[in-house]
Amino acid sequence: MTAPHQRPLPVRPGLDLEVRQTGTSGSPVLVLHGGPGPSSISPLIDHLASEHRVVAPTHPGWEGTVRPHDLDCVPALAAAYLDLLSHLGLNDVTVIGTSFGGWVATQTVLDDREGRISKLVLMDAIGPVIPGRQITLPAGPPAPAAAGPAPQGGPSAQSMAAMRAYSGQTMADADMLPRLSTVTCPVLVIWGADDAVVTLDFGRAYAAAFPHARFELIPGAGHLPVREKPEAVFAHLDSFLTPRGPATSH
Repeated sequence: MTAPHQRPLPVRPGLDLEVRQTGTSGSPVLVLHGGPGPSSISPLIDHLASEHRVVAPTHPGWEGTVRPHDLDCVPALAAAYLDLLSHLGLNDVTVIGTSFGGWVATQTVLDDREGRISKLVLMDAIGPVIPGRQITLPAGPPAPAAAGPAPQGGPSAQSMAAMRAYSGQTMADADMLPRLSTVTCPVLVIWGADDAVVTLDFGRAYAAAFPHARFELIPGAGHLPVREKPEAVFAHLDSFLTPRGPATSH
C-alpha cells in the first residue's frame, strides 16, 4: 500500500483540485465527502486503501480551498470530478459518496458520458426531491466568524456556505429522481437506521428509484454510519466491491 499524499492536481485550465491519493494498484475508488469535510471519511479511505486505489478530493470551498465562481451547482462539481477521472486516466471506477457527497456522486454517474464509472455507493445521501420526505438539517451552523469545525463534528460555517452555493436553499434537485432509472451500473445504498437528517423512508425511496440497487440498513447508526458503525458499513461495502467469481458446479 502506498503512503497517502495530498496535492493540488490541475484537472483543467483554471481548476486545481486538492486530492488525497492512497492505496494499492487495485480497482480505483473515488470517495466524495459530505458537509463535515474530508476528515469525516478518513476511516473509509483507510479501509479502502488496503485493496483499492483511492482518490479523495476536497470539494472546492472546504478546508480553506478556493471555490471558483463557475463551480456554482452540483452538476458543475460533478463535471470537475469527471475531468479528474479523465486526468488520472481511470476507468472501472467505483464512486462512493456520503450525504452531500452522495448527491455529487449520483450526478457524476448520471453525467458519465465516457463510461468510466462501474459502481455507485451512497451513504445517507441527499440529492433528489422525495415527495413527502424532507431533509432536516442539524441545529444551525456556528457564527460566520468561527473558522473551526462545528460542534459534534458537523459542517463548519465555511463548509455550510460552500454547500449552499452548490446545492441552493432547497438542497435538492427536483429533476433528479426520474433520471435515476437511467443508471445502469450496480448501486449500493447504505443507511443509518436512526438518521434524523434524511430518514430511512427517504433512503428506501432513493434506492428504489435505481434499476439495480441494494439497500442495506445500519442499526444503531445515524447520519454518519461510517463513523458510528464502521465495521457494519465495511462488511456491506466489501461484499459489494468484491468481484463474484463464476459459480462452480458440483
